Parts: sequence; structure tokens; C-alpha cells
Amino acid sequence: MTTPENAPENPLSPGSKELTVVHLMRHGEVDNPDGVLYGRLDGYHLSELGRQMADRVAEHLASRDVTHVVASPLERAQETATPIAKAHGLDLATDARLLEAENVFQGKTFGVGDGALRRPENWKHLVNPFKPSWGEPYVDQVVRMMGALDAAKDAARGHEAVLVSHQLPIWIVRSYVERRRLWHDPRKRQCTLASLTTFTYQGDRIVSVGYSEPAIDLVPAHLRAGAKPVQGKGKAFGA
Repeated sequence: MTTPENAPENPLSPGSKELTVVHLMRHGEVDNPDGVLYGRLDGYHLSELGRQMADRVAEHLASRDVTHVVASPLERAQETATPIAKAHGLDLATDARLLEAENVFQGKTFGVGDGALRRPENWKHLVNPFKPSWGEPYVDQVVRMMGALDAAKDAARGHEAVLVSHQLPIWIVRSYVERRRLWHDPRKRQCTLASLTTFTYQGDRIVSVGYSEPAIDLVPAHLRAGAKPVQGKGKAFGA
């Protein structure tokens, strides 16, 4: 596996014609009425709308050649992946490398208008957005997510796999593959709830990255990619 500092210049694997597709899916909407940044906390399940999103993506993928379905250990990811695995008659696997990124603000509200950025006790965690200083380093996220992608590619070689994860790790690994800087404006992530970021491999190399939103009509406007955060809608920052 390559490291973030040594990405391959040519993603094409010469001589190999075998294609494998790995869909990296963000989970559906979570029941989070208090707008908590839930991170890796247990006990946060899909809302009814989130379950509808999961079912919609399962329908979207029903005709695809999916032979492997994996999810982060967190409830919202497991619940999103379950109807997809069921539609293909597969057991659902779990991979801890797909977990949400660590964040020191986990369990707190950290949204527009709540004053979090004005609290002195939080400033020490905000000094370095390039690492970032408030959570798991971006490079560490790349390493574990690339490992999960590679494992799924091997398990579904010649077919398709679905991995259910969380917004930030998905966006970071996509940014790495597409050779963008890892630090970024969170409001500009293209990774809407229940979206699919699709990596196509030829042999062992990624040759293309796609993005689709099969359940976009179910996603509230303030939670869509590029939407402006709305005061009182703290759960827009859930991942």
C-alpha cells in the first residue's frame, strides 16, 4: 500500500484487465435531536428518514454485482449497510478501519451560533487546521481507509463491494486519491448522507473515482453537500 507521501503517478495497472468496483457509502440520517457531535459514541441510530435512505440505496444497488458488504462498527453504519447486504444475500462484515475520525469535541454541540469557537478552553484544539489539531491526523485516516478499500477490493475481486463509513474519512481518502490537499473547508465536502463515492480498480490500481447520490430527494436541503449551515441545525455537522 502506498503512503500519502508516495502516491502512484500512474494509477493504471499495465497488463491487467480485471475491474473491481468499491462503493464507499456514507450512512443515512441519524436521530440526533440535540445536535451533538456524536463522533464515535455508541447509541446513535438512524432516524426513520435515515432508514428510508438506506433502503433507497439498497434498491439502487440491487441489480449490481455486489459480493461483499462491510460497515464501520458504529450503529448508524451497521444499520445503513444491513438492507444492502440483505438484498444480495450476504453476511455483513465489520471493519474498524471504517470508523469515524476521532474528535476532541465528541459529545458536545459544535454548530453554528452555539459560541463554541469563542470559548477559550477550545482554542488550544483549533491551532492547527492542517493536521488537524482537534482530532485524528488526516494522514492516519488515509492509511486506515486505504487499507479498508484494499481489503474490500481483494475480497470482491472482479465484482463489487460496498463499504459504509462516515463523511470525514470518506472525503479525506477521496481527496488523497484525487491528489488534493487533505486540509479543507468542511462545508465544501462532496459527501452527502447516503451518497456513494465509487472507486474503480483495474487490477490493484484505482483508475477512476465517481460520486452519486441515489437518495438525494430524501436528504433535507440543509444537509446536502455545499449547503450553508443553519443556526439551530447542529446535526448538520454529524458525520
